[in-house]
Amino acid sequence: MPLKVDAGIPYGNAGAVEVGESGGLPEVRFTADPHGGPECLWFCFRLMASAPSAAGSSVRLVLQHPHNLLGCGRDAAGNLRPVLRREGGDWERLGAPEIEDLPDGRFRLVWTCPAPATFLEVALCYPYGRAELDALVNESNGYWRAEVIGLSQRARPLLRLANAPGEPGGSRPGLYLVARQHSGETPGSWVLDGFLRRLAAAGGPAPLVWAVPLANIDGVEQGDYGKDNFPYDLNRAWGEPPMRHEALVIQRDLRRWARRCRPVLGLDFHAPGGAEADGVYGYLPSPYEHPAQHRESLEWAGAFREALSPGFAAAPFDRLVTYRSRWETPTFVAFFCSAAAAPALALETSYQMAGGEALTR
Repeated sequence: MPLKVDAGIPYGNAGAVEVGESGGLPEVRFTADPHGGPECLWFCFRLMASAPSAAGSSVRLVLQHPHNLLGCGRDAAGNLRPVLRREGGDWERLGAPEIEDLPDGRFRLVWTCPAPATFLEVALCYPYGRAELDALVNESNGYWRAEVIGLSQRARPLLRLANAPGEPGGSRPGLYLVARQHSGETPGSWVLDGFLRRLAAAGGPAPLVWAVPLANIDGVEQGDYGKDNFPYDLNRAWGEPPMRHEALVIQRDLRRWARRCRPVLGLDFHAPGGAEADGVYGYLPSPYEHPAQHRESLEWAGAFREALSPGFAAAPFDRLVTYRSRWETPTFVAFFCSAAAAPALALETSYQMAGGEALTR
């Protein structure tokens, strides 16, 4: 059964692809491509059959070098649960992988699944891009309006959704939301998508909400993982002056929003290390740099933790950034606290599980 791998699909990413055979089964070996950055994790590709497969036939999907993926050490790598979609079907989540240890101490992850009749698509997690965003807007019955607020560094439109334009000096409570600063972190998009759909369905009074759902649109379209990608990690580009054009565009839009409402909260939607399976947690602003906003953010974190418990809230829920960064410039959360004089959280949602429960969209 000849097979071919296509990483040129939307959000495509696969490197060092090899198609062979193992134990009488066709085998597709692939690696997450860093796309020029120091970190890799995201993968997404189409597996095509040149002839229909026999009923009941299977294929082995082999993820090579998982030890090089962010947050995927040997002890936790078995938590990885990619998703796949067959022609005409919907995305479904794979189960736990088989871990194959190699003689030199490396390992690889293997999933055995039914072979494609025509093709199937494989991804680290449920993809989310412009098509899904357009569906959200179209299905909100006019509640969300999309506006282009500027361009990305590669001249792609940078979209902002809003439920109202606000008015100069307005006192309406305001929320400013951002997702996909790291372009492969699709769980952040799905959480934001559900958040915005819930607001649209609730009716009645609501805060003034402006949201940038695909902040790193270049990375999304190119299939980048996007964390720490050169020339500058978008979530570390928030100094003044900013180090990326997308940050400049969003900074100016955020200040525009802050003049048209009463800023209440900023939220930045992310996903953590690839094999983390604890659920959802939040990073708070520094208590040393933003003491007042830190105290207020603690209250918001407590409300989120209570709403997400039991089952979805990780322990501990409220956290501070203590890991080493390649960049010393501010994050979105730090910039928001300074620019809006209001609290902010970066919410992390696992790619695959929370409290032992597999996560769906």
